[in-house]
Amino acid sequence: MQTNLVQKFSNTAEGQEAESILRACVHCGFCTATCPTYQELNDERDGPRGRIYLMKQFLEGYDVTEKTQTHLDRCLTCRSCETTCPSGVQYGRLVDITRGFIDERLERSRREKVIRWALRRIVPNRTLFAPLLRLGQLFQPALPDTLKAKVPPRQTAKPWPTAKHDRVVVALAGCVQSAATPNTNAAAARVLDKLGVSLVEASEAGCCGALNYHLSAHEDGLDDMRRNIDAWWPLVENGAEAIVMTASGCGAMVQDYGHLLRHDPAYAEKAETISSMTRDLGAFLLQEDLGPLKPAKDPGKVAFHCPCTLQHAMKQNGVVEQVMRKAGITLAETRDRHLCCGSAGTYSILQPELSQRLLKNKLQALTVDQPDRIATANVGCQLHLGTKADRPVQHWIELLDPV
Repeated sequence: MQTNLVQKFSNTAEGQEAESILRACVHCGFCTATCPTYQELNDERDGPRGRIYLMKQFLEGYDVTEKTQTHLDRCLTCRSCETTCPSGVQYGRLVDITRGFIDERLERSRREKVIRWALRRIVPNRTLFAPLLRLGQLFQPALPDTLKAKVPPRQTAKPWPTAKHDRVVVALAGCVQSAATPNTNAAAARVLDKLGVSLVEASEAGCCGALNYHLSAHEDGLDDMRRNIDAWWPLVENGAEAIVMTASGCGAMVQDYGHLLRHDPAYAEKAETISSMTRDLGAFLLQEDLGPLKPAKDPGKVAFHCPCTLQHAMKQNGVVEQVMRKAGITLAETRDRHLCCGSAGTYSILQPELSQRLLKNKLQALTVDQPDRIATANVGCQLHLGTKADRPVQHWIELLDPV
C-alpha cells in the first residue's frame, strides 16, 4: 500500500510505525472472512480492510469525523485478522496508534468522556474496584437487570500453598481478576506447587496497562507498565524463571512491554527482559511433567473457549487444550473458535448491543456438544460468558486444582 502521511504524523515514532504497518497491507481482504464485526454488520468499514483505509485517510491528512471514530470504536481489537493475514499486517498496533491520534483531535461527547474516564479511574484501581464490586454483589437483587447481570457472584480464594520451592515464577494479581475471581491465581499456585514450583505475586504490581492503553491513554498505560516492571524486577534479580500469566488479556499486554517501552532509556532493557520471560500458564505447564496432575473431581465434558488474546495475540492456540487432555479432561466439540465472545476488555460496556450479539453467537458455538461446563483462560471472557451461560463458567486451571 502506498502512503503519504502528513508531517505531523510522519515525524513521530508512532506515525512511522503506523506507516510501515500500512505499507504491509496488500488489500487482499482475507481478514474480512474472520472479523467478528464484519460478519455481524456486513459493512466494509467495520472490517479490518475498511478500517485500514479509514486510518490511512486520517493519517494522510483527510478530515476525520465521528463516523470514522465509530467504525474504529466497533473494532474489538481481537486480532483475528492478524492470524489470517498472509502479509503479517500488525493491525492491533495500527488501530491503537491511530485511535490515540484521533482521540487527541476529535472531541467525544460528554457522556462518552465520563464513561471512559470512570473506566480508567476505577477498574484498574483495586482499592476502588474491589469495594465497589462487593457493594454491587451485596445489593445485586435491587440493581437494574442490565447491571445485575454484569455483577458476578462473590468468589473466595482457597488457601495458597505454604511450601517454598527452589523454582519460583511470578504471577500478576491484576485488577479485575484479583477482585472478581481471586481463586484463579490461588488455584494456579496449588497446581504449580504439585509440580515443585512456587508461584508468587508482587504486591506493588497492579493493572497490566491494557485498559488505559487501549482507551487511548497511552502515557497512563506506559506508567502502569513501568510500575509493574519495578515491582517484578527484584524477583527477577533473585532468580524467578518466568512471569506466568493466568489472564491472557494481561499476558498479551505484558508480552508487548519490550516493544512499547523500546524508546524509554530507563526501562527499554528491563521491559524487553520482562516480555521475554512472559509465559501463558498453559504454555508453562506444557513444558512440565504433568504426571502428578489429575482433576480433583470429574468435571464432566468441558467446552474450552480460547480467548482472542491467547490465540491471536500470544499465539498459543491449542496449548491449553493439550494440557487439559494430558490431565485426563474430556473436551467438548466447539465451533467458530476464532471468533470473539464480545468481552474485549471494556468493549462490553462501550459497545453493549454488538457485544451481546457476539456473546449469543459464542455461547451457541460453545454448547453445540452439550458440555457440562465452559472453561476459559481470561477473566474478562469468564465474566462475560458467565452473564448469559446456562452452565458453570470458570478458569481452566481450577479444573486441575488439587484442593
